[in-house]
Amino acid sequence: MTDFPLDRTEVRDNFRHFLTIPTRWSDNDQYGHVNNAKYLTFFELVIMRYLEVESGLDVAQHGVRCFSVENMCRYIAPIKFPDTLEAGLRVGRLGNSSVRYEVGLFIADQNDIKATGYFTDVFVDASTEKPVTIPTPIRSVLQQLCFD
Repeated sequence: MTDFPLDRTEVRDNFRHFLTIPTRWSDNDQYGHVNNAKYLTFFELVIMRYLEVESGLDVAQHGVRCFSVENMCRYIAPIKFPDTLEAGLRVGRLGNSSVRYEVGLFIADQNDIKATGYFTDVFVDASTEKPVTIPTPIRSVLQQLCFD
């Protein structure tokens, strides 16, 4: 897999899929910018929207669940209401039982990245909660987000 920097040098072309996310007034904190905790919500939103809505996956249908085992957010420049975000998504690593989703947040019509980060999920058997091989239909959807 291609390694991308997940830093201020990220560019839009490094992401396979985008979701537009309007910020809300309630996303701002007392300092007038989007609260740090909201960034992980934006990351999760672009991931889940891609999987469940745009790809039509029902992970539970395949007898598995996903456990998030690690996440990271790197804040590069402030985001504030009423910014409209464009969240870029790619798969940085696709293993036997795990996937690392990588995200970049941009403000619409701007090229400078505002934040980067990732979520690592492990696929587990829905009954035993032991790691399992990612089912083929899910792997096929995830591969569409890979570079290589």
